[in-house]
Amino acid sequence: MIKSKLMMSAIVLLMASIYLPSCKPKNVSSATSGDAAIKSFVAPGKYDEFYNFVSGGFSGQMTVYGIPSGRLFRAIPVFSVDPEKGYGYTEETKPMLNTSHGFVPWDDLHHPALSTTDGIHDGKWAFGNANNTPRVARIDLKTFRTVEIIEIPNSGGNHSSPFITENTEYVVAGTRFSVPMDNNRDVAIDTYKENFRGTVSFINVDKESGRMGIAFQILLPGVNFDLARAGKGKSHGWFFFSCYNSERANTLLEVNSTQKDKDFVMAVNWKKAEEYVKSGKGVKKDVSYAHNVYDEKTHSATSTMEKEVIMLDPKDCPDMVYFMPCPKSPHGCDTDPTGEYIVGSGKLAAIIPVFSFTKIQAAIAAKNFDGDYEGIPVLKYDAVLHGEVKKPGLGPLHTEFDADGNAYTSFFVSSEVVKWKLSDLSVVDRVPTYYSVGHLCVPGGPTKKPWGKYMIAYNKITKDRYLPTGPELAQSAQLYDISGEKMKLILDFPTIGEPHYAEAIPAELLSKNSTKIYRIEENAHPYVAKGEKEAKVERKGNEVHVYMTSIRSHFVPDNIEGVKMGDVVYFHVTNLEQDWDVPHGFAVKGANNAELLIMPGETQTLAWRPDRIGVFPMYCTDFCSALHQEMQGYIRVSPAGANIPLTFSTGKKAAPAPEAAK
Repeated sequence: MIKSKLMMSAIVLLMASIYLPSCKPKNVSSATSGDAAIKSFVAPGKYDEFYNFVSGGFSGQMTVYGIPSGRLFRAIPVFSVDPEKGYGYTEETKPMLNTSHGFVPWDDLHHPALSTTDGIHDGKWAFGNANNTPRVARIDLKTFRTVEIIEIPNSGGNHSSPFITENTEYVVAGTRFSVPMDNNRDVAIDTYKENFRGTVSFINVDKESGRMGIAFQILLPGVNFDLARAGKGKSHGWFFFSCYNSERANTLLEVNSTQKDKDFVMAVNWKKAEEYVKSGKGVKKDVSYAHNVYDEKTHSATSTMEKEVIMLDPKDCPDMVYFMPCPKSPHGCDTDPTGEYIVGSGKLAAIIPVFSFTKIQAAIAAKNFDGDYEGIPVLKYDAVLHGEVKKPGLGPLHTEFDADGNAYTSFFVSSEVVKWKLSDLSVVDRVPTYYSVGHLCVPGGPTKKPWGKYMIAYNKITKDRYLPTGPELAQSAQLYDISGEKMKLILDFPTIGEPHYAEAIPAELLSKNSTKIYRIEENAHPYVAKGEKEAKVERKGNEVHVYMTSIRSHFVPDNIEGVKMGDVVYFHVTNLEQDWDVPHGFAVKGANNAELLIMPGETQTLAWRPDRIGVFPMYCTDFCSALHQEMQGYIRVSPAGANIPLTFSTGKKAAPAPEAAK
């Protein structure tokens, strides 16, 4: 059996190797339209139509581009330290990267999700997932900063995340890897079928503050959860997850997890789950996970270790979870804007199955089951199927939608995007990508209100699209005009890290709310200096706290003496500017852990441990004015036993030199 499966995999790879090069056009001009430059051009001083939030993949960041220009606006540090912003280096932001495993400075962000109200983007928050050490982050779209990260317990990886319900009631996270849980964690790996279990987590979101908390988890069989989408409209209250490895293999999954013709799309009635939690059906589990929150008043993060989670088991909660057979290791799982259709994309399938929510409900009511899987009812494939898209391409992965009843599916193996109709499932257009496309993005495509006009493909391989830069080439996105019947490629643009998934939102929904400054009078940082008169230096044992201010073009204080070897010096720098886009930086020679970047009205802290005696320069690192180069000072470090008093000043004139002997 294994031999035959290996042969099957070899055939698939052979097909890919034959088919993929055949998709490459003879030249670039054969794939772009004559007016491509006009359609993607944004004149100097003009704004783009959309913000495009793109995952940075293994960079752990989320990046923001303008559409249609493809211009990079910002890299938002989320799960990785970032020397450009100081994120993860300053004392205020280090707690954001705390986990139950300690400080984790680098992770893998795959999927952004933008908050919605009534199924339409509302411009409040973006969410992102840490794939490796399972976490979900929330980004404030007024400041474009990460303001909250919550760790996911009972999870071995967080790929099926973060996907959100219609009114952002929940952010959902499904574990990629099933793992042993509770007090039964030290077990032989080959006891996978007996001891490994999966979970999906429902994280509630306060509709005003956005603060997250794990409402409940659902205990599930030991399969791999891949991607997910919430129902919307008529299917609001349900969630759909793709899952593979129903064979529950623990080794050589490329062969052993593809034994069966069909795995599953899992349907969860989360409204029913809420009822079970309220009625006390959940079991409290002892866990340990970090919950990190950034306070924009104190400009500081705190990290709290949470100790408990509520677990629901489907065997105690009937009518909550169902499986639907889905061919060939399903990956993408996407719901259309009406909520009626759920598209499952099997990575090795030659068709695309489209499920009907109406038929799902009828099959459940009639108990039209095809047995069960680990105690969970399996709905009959034909009973829930709207239909299949025939011969669409090779390797379907992900589907997005426009407002006209069209679906756009990416095909990794055949490197193309195929447009098809939801009504009759007919293929109406196809275009090549360069190369091996993964996710797609249509602005508003995963919501009830697609904004249409553009479709962006995020590719895994770049090959010959850009000037070579050594062994690794620029990551790639490609912009297509979908305003007409035919899709037209109009722009390539490079991205940072792997552009895994993305969402796009009309610029006007965000730009009008963007934060310009932090009001100095609202700064509640415990070491703030709200004016130069409040600047000071204090000793607390071997800690020296410098309450420093910065404003064009000097620091107060800029001369400090009386620091001794063995001291830890905390520079708490407050930027007094109340003008948009005037940050200041701070660096001191020999600091081996950080520099600072401080926004107008903000306070940030650098901890410095001098390693030698001497006088050390310090200066502003962000070009702020014509006299930026003059924005500098000195700090003197003396031996541990020295009796140099602690003094500080700015503008104090040096004592006159002794008069020379006459």
